[in-house]
Amino acid sequence: MPVIAENEVSSIRSVNIDKPYWDQSSYRGRALHFLTVTNPLNIFAPKKELERAREVVKMYRENESEDLGKLGITVDDLWRYKYLYDSAFHPDTGEKMLLIGRMSAQVPMNMLITGCMMTFYKSTPAVIFWQWINQSFNAIVNYTNRSGSNPISSETLTRSYVGATGGAVITALSLNRLAQHGPPLAGRLVPLAAVAAANCVNIPLMRITELQDGIELQNAEGSKVGQSKRAAKQAITSVTLSRILMASPSMILAPIIMNYLDRKRMLRNMKWAAGPIQVLICGVCLTFATPLCCALFAQRVAIPVYQLEPEVRNNIQSSHPKLDTVYYNKGL
Repeated sequence: MPVIAENEVSSIRSVNIDKPYWDQSSYRGRALHFLTVTNPLNIFAPKKELERAREVVKMYRENESEDLGKLGITVDDLWRYKYLYDSAFHPDTGEKMLLIGRMSAQVPMNMLITGCMMTFYKSTPAVIFWQWINQSFNAIVNYTNRSGSNPISSETLTRSYVGATGGAVITALSLNRLAQHGPPLAGRLVPLAAVAAANCVNIPLMRITELQDGIELQNAEGSKVGQSKRAAKQAITSVTLSRILMASPSMILAPIIMNYLDRKRMLRNMKWAAGPIQVLICGVCLTFATPLCCALFAQRVAIPVYQLEPEVRNNIQSSHPKLDTVYYNKGL
């Protein structure tokens, strides 16, 4: 068993694993954080390694950091296990999440679904099928990553699922009809418009209670000081925008490349290769677009009190007169 120096044990004691390793006030720090969180290699972690990660995190949270040092676990090991734990276990309930609903499964699942949506974009049955598959996957992700303290109701999940699927299918079929009179590239870009429309329906419906009742506002120490509908609108808008931007690179680059290959007749003897090529392009784009777009907006957003609704602002100023800035969690 390796021997860990006393200064290493002291370093482990001082780590706060409930906050990200990298500074979240900078885009670089947020990008590095999400590159680790969405790392697709985590889905291949064996069960034994995941259980080890859960054991390490549990021991640390139970103030057994000295025992971790004696076991030979360094600060780097602790962070590695923490991010591995986060990739597989629900942050509120501690339950192991469904494999395809984990953040680490986002890239491989989306590259397959997106590639197929862009390959089979001309046939009406195929458009309906792949838009349904995409929204079914989104529903699984939303359910898997639901809040443990404020879970998504079955009614809300069903409403958002039906609304997003319907919106995506109607958008795709309508634009496909219009694209028949336009250049070939226009038809290839229809799936992106359908995904954007679905996100504009799905995310607000999933978070309808925040729009109705407001999102929780906290002070710098994390204590609740109120709720704001205006902040909820800002949070949902930023999440919707980042989701659309996340899908855009692959769903723009792949059509441009495939349109070029078609014009040059480079695949005339290998038509079967169109699908795999688009899936590959999507995989490369999504590997970077997913974490980089998640990092566009800070997770914990500061908002000046004077920008809140008058009634919310008045309540905060009466109970916390010296408080001029509050914070909210925008979600993902």
